[in-house]
Amino acid sequence: MKIILSIHWALIASLWYFGNGVLHDVFVLIQHKGKYDRELLRLLMDGHVLMLSGAVVFMCWLMMLSKIQCGGVISIIVAGFMIVYCLMIFPFLKSFVTMAISILLIIVSIKAIQNFPNIYNIMKNYK
Repeated sequence: MKIILSIHWALIASLWYFGNGVLHDVFVLIQHKGKYDRELLRLLMDGHVLMLSGAVVFMCWLMMLSKIQCGGVISIIVAGFMIVYCLMIFPFLKSFVTMAISILLIIVSIKAIQNFPNIYNIMKNYK
């Protein structure tokens, strides 16, 4: 059970989000015919949202390795928005794996937040 709820799921999620963003942009650029226009920009932004999410969750993973609670909080926010993003594109693309990874990331992050030292209590002791 410890392996299943490991904070390393944040690393897996970050690689998944970032990799899908890169693949998305590559395929959009390969399939696009014509000049740079609004439609191409819109399609490229989808990939960049995924890449940014992956980069942020990677930083969250680094924070969670250092037992910093904020990493868990931020990864919950990103994973929640990734679920919303997947639901918005669901009629066009059934992103079951991304939704499952995001749900698992939320669960792992909640567990991590509960196990990490509370930064508020630490700061209170320095006063």
